Parts: sequence; C-alpha cells; structure tokens
Amino acid sequence: MAQGLKLAVIGAGYAGLSAAVELAAAGRQVEVFEASRVLGGRARATQIEGFTVDNGQHILVGAYTETLRLMRAVGADPNTLLKRTALRFEFPGEFVMSAPRLPAPLHTAFALLLARGLDWREKWAAIRLMRGLQAGKFRVEPDTTVTKWLDDNKTPSRQRQLLWQPLCIAALNTPADRASAQVLANVLRDSLAGTREASDMLLPQVNLSALFPEPAAQFITQRGGAVHLGHRVSSLRREGDAWRIDDAGPFAQVVLAVAPYHLTGLVPELASRVEHFDWEPIVTSYFSYPSTVQLPRPMLGVDSGLAQWLFDRGQLCGQRGLIAAVISARGRHLGLPTADLERGIHQEIARLVPHLPAPLAVQTITEKRATFACVPDLQRPGMRTDLPGLWLAGDYVAGDYPATLEGAVRSGVGAARQILAGSSAD
Repeated sequence: MAQGLKLAVIGAGYAGLSAAVELAAAGRQVEVFEASRVLGGRARATQIEGFTVDNGQHILVGAYTETLRLMRAVGADPNTLLKRTALRFEFPGEFVMSAPRLPAPLHTAFALLLARGLDWREKWAAIRLMRGLQAGKFRVEPDTTVTKWLDDNKTPSRQRQLLWQPLCIAALNTPADRASAQVLANVLRDSLAGTREASDMLLPQVNLSALFPEPAAQFITQRGGAVHLGHRVSSLRREGDAWRIDDAGPFAQVVLAVAPYHLTGLVPELASRVEHFDWEPIVTSYFSYPSTVQLPRPMLGVDSGLAQWLFDRGQLCGQRGLIAAVISARGRHLGLPTADLERGIHQEIARLVPHLPAPLAVQTITEKRATFACVPDLQRPGMRTDLPGLWLAGDYVAGDYPATLEGAVRSGVGAARQILAGSSAD
C-alpha cells in the first residue's frame, strides 16, 4: 500500500460513513465524497410541509450491534435517539404478539404462546418451526423461498398471513414467494432467537440523518478528515500506486460506498458483479393531520391493507399529527394512481382513529430501487475487488443480512478493518 497517503470514501450513506468512522478512529486521515447535500444516502432526512422526515421510515432492532456501537463511538446516544420497546407485532383486531421481559429463550416462547389471534395449533406450529431452525443451526439447505420453506414445514395459513409473511417483508423487503429462507433464518437467529434485548424494537426519535450520519461526519472532521457534500464524483482512476477522485488525491485506498447501480458509471469493470441483481421498492406516505390525531400505539400493522405498517411520528419524534404509512416491496399498490393510494391508506387509518378528519396534507415518497431483491442463493460481491486499493461497501455486499441499516454498517466496518489490517501488514 502507498505509505503516507490519505484514504477516501465515495458515498456518505450508512455504509460509507461507517467505513470512514472506523478509519478515523484508528487515526487515519479520510475524505468522504457525497453527491447529495444531505447525509445518509437512501436513509436520509427530507422536508415536507414544514416537517423534517425520512425518505423512508426505518426501524432498528436490538440485534443491530454494530450500528449501536458506532452510534456510541460518534457521540450519538442510542438511549436518547431511539425509543426501545419490547418486540411487538400488532394488527389491531386480528393479532398481537408481544415479547415479555423474560430471559432468552423464554421471551420468544412466551411471546408465541401468549399471542392473541392464533389458536393453540398455530402457536405450537410456530414454536416447532423456531425449534427446527435452532436444531439445524439456522441453516436452510438448499436455500429456497420463504413460501416453499413454510410449505415444507406445513405452516398454517393464518400464521403465515399474520406472522411470517409480514416479518419477511419487513426484514427482507422481498415478498415471501421470492425471498430467501436462509437470509430470513439469519435474521431470526440474531433477533427472535438471540438475547431478549436483541429482539427489542428501536424506533428512531430523530430523522435518519441526525441518528448517525451527521454525528459521524462531525467525528470525521474533528479527527482531521473532510466530508465533501454536493460533490458528485465523475472520475475515479488509478495513477501509479494510488487513486485520483476527480482532481483530488492521491489516495492510497478508496472505499466505493455507492448504490450498486452506480458502480458501472464509476468503474465499468465492476458492472458484472451486480448486473444480475433485481430491485424492490419502498413507498412511504406521510399524512399530516391536526395535532390532536394519534394512533393507539407508535407502530401498528395493517392486515391485508394497502399500507403494511403505520408509524405515529407524534409519539416517536414529537411531530404531532404526522403519520407515516409504509409499503415494502412490490405489490398491487404500484398499479394505483398516487391519489387513490393515499385515499385508501387514509381510510385504513380511519379504522384505527375514530372521527379522523381529512388530512391537511399528504406526500408520498417512492424509492423504486430501495433495496436489492433478497432472493435465494443470490451471489453478492465481496468487499475486496480485483483492483488494488479499491473496496466495496453497502448493504448489498456479501454478508448474512438483507438490505438493512445494520447490513450497510457491517459492510463499511468490514472494509475499513481489511484496509487497516493490510496497512499493519505492510
């Protein structure tokens, strides 16, 4: 490795900033280049109707250990910025599953046994399914779709509808008939089958840019680095034993932390690594109601509706009267005009909030390529490329997790640690 040269990260989403923080914490000087003027990548803040919201509502879970570690490292206290609650899945009038404050694995067993909306046969079937995963060390061989895996385990249809399919969509952003059973098993291993705290839900009480990216950028600059916003990289080229980014450099190592469909424009040689990927959308509709309007709980599911999950940002972020409706993955909603979609979701909210007035304003944000489709046996590229000193980071690189904030953070940390390990070996 070229000695004494700075390091660079292209992309200031959760993956890129995680790599930069890890490098800066190790005493390396790092520069970050970001095309947007807002930090966070696809998990960033945006403005609507006087509110600062997110381009898509996210939740975290207690199993996101690397995200929580880096938040603490940059001075973003998870206890202040995240609302921690015990795992709770609720579809009002249909199903409630809540994990009691018991040590693992009792918390999961009792959550399933005490769930309302399933009969005893369905509850025992769910427990047998989890025990089977544990006995097999959470390996699904060969990998198959979640639907086929549930078929093979003779899973009752109501249990699928109210538990496994919503969990699959929420975790993998891929419909069960396309989603990888192995990746879902990885998620279950680290959450429902992990410690009691690992299954906790962590609901952001600030926007996603403020949750980690903004404190991370400050951490980097305080240690001699730089974060260049509004800098869309047009040229990444190798010169001698170093890299040039437009007119900046030379850089000994570069972490390429952009969305995978942007790889081709920067490094055509990497196109083949992701050309087989398919993509899934996320739609988030924000409904601004009078400040007195609130949901019965901060987060609720919608059974067989247009929306899948509703979040009361008044209870979460102090944005009274603002409700976010989230629809993950592809589905019938994509064929509806936006006005019809918003009208239908408003009617679903009205079933939960008596005497609901008309919204003051509605805005819908559609991320058409929010995540990769997490299908069985998907070949995901590694962090190391064949080009010297060039690394990949992002929620799509090889790893146990689907396209989540934790997957992005782990990839950034992993790339940084390999760079530092190579530096130590030189």
